[in-house]
Amino acid sequence: MKKTAIVTGAMGGIGFATVAKLRAEGYRVVGMDLVPEDRAAERYRAFGDGARYVRGDLTRKEDRANAFAEAEGFFGELGALVNVAGVAPTVRADLLEMTEESYDRVMGINAKGTMFMTQAAAKIMMKNAPDETGLRGFIVNISSMSAYTSSISRGEYCISKAGVSMITKLFADRLAPEGILVNEVRPGIVATGMTAAVKGKYDRLIFEQGLLPIKRWGQPEDIAKAVYVLCSGQLGYTTGQSLDVDGGFHIQRL
Repeated sequence: MKKTAIVTGAMGGIGFATVAKLRAEGYRVVGMDLVPEDRAAERYRAFGDGARYVRGDLTRKEDRANAFAEAEGFFGELGALVNVAGVAPTVRADLLEMTEESYDRVMGINAKGTMFMTQAAAKIMMKNAPDETGLRGFIVNISSMSAYTSSISRGEYCISKAGVSMITKLFADRLAPEGILVNEVRPGIVATGMTAAVKGKYDRLIFEQGLLPIKRWGQPEDIAKAVYVLCSGQLGYTTGQSLDVDGGFHIQRL
C-alpha cells in the first residue's frame, strides 16, 4: 500500500506532531488547517517534497474535497486519514448558559468535519488494491477523555467528542469488510494551545492532587506515536478500538 496520509488540524500541537511522525516513518502527508498558507509554508518546508499544506474549513464540502484532490493529485493513492482537527468553546460557560452558536461551531468542526472527512476517505480507499494482508487503508480519529468525562463548563465539547467515538464505531463496523480499519485515540491532558489557558489548574491536579498515575503532562508526540501505530498495519486485527493515551486517567481508582 502506498503511504499517503491526510491530517486535519495539521498546524495545531497534536496535528503537527502527527504530520512530523508520519513523515518520519515514510508517509507522504497533506496537512489541512485554517492557518493561512504563507504562515504554514516555513514549518512545512522542513518536511521536504513529501509533505504539502492546504488551507481548508472542515465544515465546507468543497474544502474537504480540495484536500483529497491535493493528496491524490500530488501523491497518488490515499492510505490513511487522521482526523485531528477540533476546537473548544470560545467561552467556557455553564451548561445552562451554552449558546446555540457555540454548540453549532464546536459540533460542526469536531463531529461534522470528522464524519464527512471519514465518509469521503472511505469512498476513496475502497478503490485501493488490497495489500498482502487484505487492507486498503487506515482512519484514525482523535477524540478526547472528554468523550466520557463530564465537564459542565464546556458541554458542547464533550458532546462532540462522544460523537467522534460513535463515528469511529460506525465506520469501523461498515468498513471492516472493505479492508479499512477505523480506530480512535483518546488523549488526556496534553500540552497544546487548547490547554494553555488552564495550565495552572492542571498542574495542581497532576502534580499536587494525584489525578494521573503517570504524573506528567502528555505531549503531542505521545499522541502522534499512537496514531502511527494504528496507521502502520501492525494492528491488522484491530478496528473500532479506543486507545486511551492519557497517563492512566481512565483507570477508576480508590
